[in-house]
Amino acid sequence: MSNVAVIGLGIMGLPMAKNLASAGHTVTGFNRSQGAIDKLVAAGGKAGASIADAVKDADFVITMVPDSPDVEAVVSGPDGVFANAPKGAVWIDASSIRPDVAKRLSADAVAAGIRPLDAPVSGGEQGAIDAVLSIMVGGTAEDFAAAGAVLGAVGKTIVHVGPSGSGQTVKAANQLIVAVNIQALAEAVVFLEAYGVDTDAALKVLGGGLAGSKVLDQKGQKMLDRNFDPGFRLALHNKDLGIVTAAAREAGVVVPLGSAVAQLVSALVARGDGGLDHSGLFKLATELSGTK
Repeated sequence: MSNVAVIGLGIMGLPMAKNLASAGHTVTGFNRSQGAIDKLVAAGGKAGASIADAVKDADFVITMVPDSPDVEAVVSGPDGVFANAPKGAVWIDASSIRPDVAKRLSADAVAAGIRPLDAPVSGGEQGAIDAVLSIMVGGTAEDFAAAGAVLGAVGKTIVHVGPSGSGQTVKAANQLIVAVNIQALAEAVVFLEAYGVDTDAALKVLGGGLAGSKVLDQKGQKMLDRNFDPGFRLALHNKDLGIVTAAAREAGVVVPLGSAVAQLVSALVARGDGGLDHSGLFKLATELSGTK
């Protein structure tokens, strides 16, 4: 078992840290709010007084924070991960950030004697709780192999997808697919309700055919219940779709459906719905059709 530091104990980071502790790793966590640290300690983890304190004896450091600037803030500078983690430690960034930033920070890590992996995850809060996350990993094959036991404690589908930055590129594609699927599901439910169909029965049979998906399984009932408690917030998906559209433009790739859904997500965030689950796209779909 290894010493693992987890920086960022939010909706995803806390259950990941708990699962690592349950697997037998020594887990030290740090978060800006003390309440999350206390929850980790109650689950068998340790409290870090600062980032520097949390990572000082770490074999592995996992960062799980919201955006590119947040990752840069926790790894850089005299109090950051790179300056305080032991030489040879493996840094696993599970955040979803820009691929170009991931590549640049990976180079900074190597220069500091740290072994970098960009390893964003998919599966939402429930996937983190159940330790069945899908993890797409960029970095060297050697460092990926070294991190196997740590990644295996939090995920189920764990794939090395290429050099540094590749994990974030695959995650951007994941977020494109998920957003378009959620929007399509939202429109389908509005359509079904307009005809008075038994929507529970309809989603059951749709889920057994080609239209079936994890999005339908996890988000369909939330839409029927009008329950948009966040598993993954619209504000974060808005950030991710910004990454998708910017990266697509840089590559000269056209993503018309992704761009359209990105605008719908942005509209919801702009009007104050960014704290809702991304299934909250259903709210806008109903409003555009004049229903509730």
